[in-house]
Amino acid sequence: MKIEHVGLFVVDLERTVEFYEQFFQAQRSDKYYNPRTTFSSYFLTFPSGARLEVGTRDDLNKTRQEGYPLGYMHLAFSLGSKSAVDDLTEQITAAGCQHLSGPRTTGDGYYESVVCDPEGNQIELTV
Repeated sequence: MKIEHVGLFVVDLERTVEFYEQFFQAQRSDKYYNPRTTFSSYFLTFPSGARLEVGTRDDLNKTRQEGYPLGYMHLAFSLGSKSAVDDLTEQITAAGCQHLSGPRTTGDGYYESVVCDPEGNQIELTV
């Protein structure tokens, strides 16, 4: 068994998809749109084969709980080296996205940095 994909609702669909294309080499599918529900989405496929469905709709709940809400916590990308984590953290931060922590070695031995995509969704960059 494997996870087929993870779904993520966002406000700015195009900007978020472009972020994952620019920094994580994602390839987007054709855009899906359902005029009845106003739902639209892209499937993003990463070089490893993992997929992320990024979608939006007109009646999307645009409020967010503060702190650590239940549900989606973060996406983690393994980059292969500490220098790759450092470099991508710097690139994403320079692009104006929020940098939350790291790079650092955590208590359980992970070398990681945590940044956000343009919608504020957390992304863990690790070796």
